[in-house]
Amino acid sequence: MMKPAQIRELSLDEMQARISELEEERFRLRFRSATESLNDPLRLRVIRRDIARLKTVLREQQTKAGAVRAGGR
Repeated sequence: MMKPAQIRELSLDEMQARISELEEERFRLRFRSATESLNDPLRLRVIRRDIARLKTVLREQQTKAGAVRAGGR
């Protein structure tokens, strides 16, 4: 599980790459869970929440960058 403080230390590109990796892992786990039981079924929940955290921090930073470019409005 990633903490928001850890996420904020990543660059935008690193965050987007991490989101892609997690979404791919989530897809594979969901596919596998349909055909067999998972060793760690809670991993799906952890991945989903990590993706949400990453997207939230990414959006915060994009909004902050947009506000700086717009003159602080």
